Amino acid sequence: MKKNNNHIKIYSAIILAIASIAIFQSCKTLSDISNTLANIQKLQFKLDNVSGFRLGGINLGGKNKLSDISITDGLKLTQMFSSKSLPAEFVLNVAANNPNDGKAGARGTSATLTSFDWNLYIDDVKTVSGNISQPITVPGTGQSTIIPIAISLDLYEFFGNNGYDGLFNLALAIGGMNGSPARLKLDAKPTIKTKFGPISYPGRLTIVDKQWK
Repeated sequence: MKKNNNHIKIYSAIILAIASIAIFQSCKTLSDISNTLANIQKLQFKLDNVSGFRLGGINLGGKNKLSDISITDGLKLTQMFSSKSLPAEFVLNVAANNPNDGKAGARGTSATLTSFDWNLYIDDVKTVSGNISQPITVPGTGQSTIIPIAISLDLYEFFGNNGYDGLFNLALAIGGMNGSPARLKLDAKPTIKTKFGPISYPGRLTIVDKQWK
């Protein structure tokens, strides 16, 4: 009988040890997931600048007003406007900042964006949507990484009612000599690669040029 009692005690100790390990691992996993989510939500985004703006195939870089374009290019744009089509192409550069740099006792970690589902708004008008074509890693160095978003849209489709001058001035405000992303914003949902699989932000971010989001 005493031998059986010893066996029961041994089995009980083994079960208790296994249960303790399982609970510990479960708590550690929950803690890891919580820390991962916290680190993901520390990532910050801001519209940095616009580059390579082309309107109807005409480069607007360095141009400040309508008279800065040649007569030939002006005629081309006028004909496009008359045909109710004025295609624009540019790159919207989004700055991403990863503050998980290892300071304050935390471990420095990089973040890899596997998806960056976005909607582009111009003057608060929703225009086109898209996503990044390949993963982008944001190192945990405290420095910004640029995410280039290639934009292609027909300005006439969304702003044809502004008239030719209004449309051209909008294009200059975005991609001309003094152009900036001030009249743009992105509604985006980042997804980050983690050891638990891809994790998306719990909500969508409104990204502008004046402050980090």
